[in-house]
Amino acid sequence: MKKLGMIINAQKPEAVEMSRRLLRWAREAGVPLLLPQHEAAVLSDEGLSDEEWLKAAEVAIVVGGDGTFLRAGRYVLEAGIPLYGVNLGHLGFLASGKPEDAEKDLERIVNGDYALVERFLLRCALFRDGAPVHTIHALNDVVLTKNAIARLLRIEVRFNEKFFGVLPADGVIISSPTGSTAYALSAGGPILPPHMQSMLLVPICAHTLYSRPILAAPEDTITLSLRSGARDVTLTQDGQLAYEVLTGDSLNISLSKDRRIRTISMPGRTFLDLVQEKLGWGQSRVLTDKE
Repeated sequence: MKKLGMIINAQKPEAVEMSRRLLRWAREAGVPLLLPQHEAAVLSDEGLSDEEWLKAAEVAIVVGGDGTFLRAGRYVLEAGIPLYGVNLGHLGFLASGKPEDAEKDLERIVNGDYALVERFLLRCALFRDGAPVHTIHALNDVVLTKNAIARLLRIEVRFNEKFFGVLPADGVIISSPTGSTAYALSAGGPILPPHMQSMLLVPICAHTLYSRPILAAPEDTITLSLRSGARDVTLTQDGQLAYEVLTGDSLNISLSKDRRIRTISMPGRTFLDLVQEKLGWGQSRVLTDKE
């Protein structure tokens, strides 16, 4: 029997209630459901240290939305624990499990009745004066953008060290296939299936007519650097962590060669099913305020 772990969005009352519901189910079914210390404190239960939890858990159940899922991805990255999300957020492309099916899905996971999807990670190295300052990994995207009152940016773009152009824009998104349904989609990028080995460059409010989203090859390295005069510029990692970027800094972005995030999907639930369900693809309907 697989040992399940659980990571939750403790700020959402409905996520806390769902977690208590899953704990009750696990006890009745005799299924080990392990909690890190933070989650255990929120649920008034016994917990493990991070080190103990990462060694013991074989599958992590993520209760929340896609933001909680991204945080969980960073938490389990070195341990390689597969993730399955119960969606209590809005869109739910990563945390795609339905609350009403949660116990049934967990039972299938315990019995090994699931499929694994390997998702590619972005590796982004920030260089300053030729020396690496930060190296980060992102499941969705890395975004170079101006702050609220900053001027238009002039971003130099290189592919594999070859000059490609200067992009005058509010910023640029470099997305993984997983992130193609997140910020990159709202900025006009295409939808990519998560198993596709590629990166996506999507300008943000480009001040040109030629700047369109570009798909990069698996082995490509995209280098971004700021032309003179740039200030108040931020690099964000999956929309959750931020780093200051200065004029002259450069970002080298590629697909990680040695790291992946593994996610769980239920048999019969495909990525295209999610696109139809979450984005209403091929459906003519009026969206309600609730949606």
